[in-house]
This record gives sequence, C-alpha cells and structure tokens, in this order.
Amino acid sequence: MQDKDVTEKMLEKYNDVFADILNVLLFGGRNVVDEAAIKDALPMSMLKIDGRVRSQERDIAKYWRKNKINVALFGLENQTTANKIMPLRVFGYDGAEYVKQSRKENIDKAKYPVITLVLYLGYEKRWNYPKTLFEILDIDEEIKPYVNDFKINLFEIAYLDREKIDLFKSDFRILADYLYQMRKNRDYIADETAIAHVEELLTLMSAMTGDNRFEETINELKGKEKVNMCEVLDRVEARGIEKGIEKGIEKGIEKGIEKGRLVGRREGVISILASLVNDGILSIDEAAIRANMSAEDFEKFIK
Repeated sequence: MQDKDVTEKMLEKYNDVFADILNVLLFGGRNVVDEAAIKDALPMSMLKIDGRVRSQERDIAKYWRKNKINVALFGLENQTTANKIMPLRVFGYDGAEYVKQSRKENIDKAKYPVITLVLYLGYEKRWNYPKTLFEILDIDEEIKPYVNDFKINLFEIAYLDREKIDLFKSDFRILADYLYQMRKNRDYIADETAIAHVEELLTLMSAMTGDNRFEETINELKGKEKVNMCEVLDRVEARGIEKGIEKGIEKGIEKGIEKGRLVGRREGVISILASLVNDGILSIDEAAIRANMSAEDFEKFIK
C-alpha cells in the first residue's frame, strides 16, 4: 500500500482536480481557473544552507496562465497531521519561487504572485498549530514592528460546511465527502457520484482508510465506462465476506482437527458454512452452492 503523501499527489496532479480545488476553496465554486489554463511547474527548488546545496519539494505546483503569461503559481501542500512549523515550510517554498523571479534571466519578465494552499486532511481533531510566522518566532518587542508576518492559507477539508463540499465537481469531492462524514458520523455512506480517476482515487482511499481492499478492486473495475463509490464499496464488502469465509473455513477445519471432531474436510467445510448461515453472513442458497448440495439438503443438515 502506498503512503498517503504519494497517493494524495497522484490524484491532485490532474488539472481537473487541481482547478476544482482552487475554484471551490478560493472562488466559492465559480469557474475562475480553467483546467486548460494550468501548466505543470517544477515542484523542486534548490537552497544553499550552511555552504551545502539542499533541495526542497512541494507536493504539487502549477502555473495559472493567460495568453502564455503566468498569472500566478499555485502550490498545494497536503497534511494528514498538523505541523507546528508549517508557516516556515510554506515561507521557504514561496520564497524560492520569488528568488527565481529575481534572477538575471527573469529580470524583465512580468512578475506573478505565489499562492500556497495547505490542505489539512485530518478528521480526528482540528489543526491546533501555528498558522502565522508570529506564532512561531520568539520576537523581541522592540524589533517586532519591523518583522513581517506571514500566514498560511489553511483549509481543514473535513471541517468545511456541507454546502462547500457539495461545490466540488471533481473526484476531490468524494475524498472531501469521506472526510466530512467520518468526522461527523465516524461512518461513510457513498453516493452515486461517478469517479473519473478510478485508480488514483481508490489508491488514495486505500491509504486513507488502511484498507487494501480498495486497491484490490482496481483491476476488477478497469475498462468499465462508469464507476461510482457505491459499486466500489459493494465490491470491497464482498471481498471482506469472501476473505472472512476463507478464514472461517480454515480456522474451523484447524479447530476440528485439533479436537478430533472432524471426520473429513467436506464435513468440516459444511459445518463452517452452516455457522455462517446462522450468523447471517451467507444465505442458505449461497452456502448450499459452496457445499455442492441442494438448498433442501443443506437446510436439513443445519437442522
């Protein structure tokens, strides 16, 4: 299973998702940033610190362009846990882009703003760390008037209003809806919103939930024209039942052998299937098919 940082970037790299995030979070859902006007930017920049060259890398960086001119550089930083020095990190990312614009080869080019959005994807608790430089720095009061503050643009996705979440049009809406529901109800009920980037979204859901069954369903869904989370969850649940049956059968057989009660594998399998029927996991018809028996004979066996 891939880690969350990687899977978040896999989804957000798509221009439709990236533009959707900007339009909802910055512009109230209006289509201000068109996905066709977005161009990838290099997420990595180099810094010389203490005589050594070091690299720093954003999660996602893209230029917003009009008439082949950069209007702005937008960066996304994903955080599943709060970071106490996030303002310093973002300040470093933004500063590196401004340094780039000040270089000799760019001196006569139009200068553009750099805007970074920090997407907090945690739902267990709120972001409880600094959002400005002043909250981090230990500043003497005498020099404070000469120190420039810097704030991060923080968005706590799980804590957005329901109306704001419903403005998302891309696959990011499914992630935002999942985080919102998990915060409110500690449970997730999917709707029939179609998924555009199936592999990337399910890989991300797998990382967010810790349930690799989401990834396991990817191959089953390849080639399907329309896929939604209702279908995905049905398949995930079916895989869970299948695995539970397999484990139950194996456990039951081992237990029967240990106690000397199992006459043969077939009898042990039928016994386990009967217990699954009693527990409501399988219907009699389903269990009978697995046992290679008629439903009538299987029902007699249970009785």
